[in-house]
Order: sequence, then structure tokens, then C-alpha cells
Amino acid sequence: MMAVHELKILPEYFRPQLEGKKNFEIRKNDRDYQVGDTLVLKEYDPKTNNFTGINMLAEVTYITNYAQKDGYVVLGTKRFKLRIVDN
Repeated sequence: MMAVHELKILPEYFRPQLEGKKNFEIRKNDRDYQVGDTLVLKEYDPKTNNFTGINMLAEVTYITNYAQKDGYVVLGTKRFKLRIVDN
């Protein structure tokens, strides 16, 4: 079963994800991430200690712990493309 993970992300990492320039996340593997899971990336501004209200969805496409600190993984990601269907 695929899971949905809501994750806080700083603006300097969120913007490249949103623009399609960054296709990975390095995260502590405390959620048992699996290929096919959905990440809800929620931009968080540490200067204001608040979420900005800008979010994006990404699918986990690959997972590795190669050359990471213990308990951390690299999640390969692909941004979801949203389509609006007019009936």
C-alpha cells in the first residue's frame, strides 16, 4: 500500500523542487519510505516559523542510502503533473 507523507521543506530546497531542477530529497528514514509513495512537500519559512501555504506533490521513484549518515536515505522524486478535466 502506498503512503502519503507530509513533509516540511525550507524555501531553498522547495523552490528547485517546484521548478523541476531538483529531483531528490535527503531525509531521515523514520517513515519507512517506499517507491510509489507520495510526498506532500510543504514550504516552511524558518524566519517566520510558519508554512507559506505553497505545497507540491511528488512521487518517490527511487530510494538509496548510499553514502548517507546512518538512518538517512536519498529519495528520487518526480513532480506530479496536475491536469484539469472539463466535463
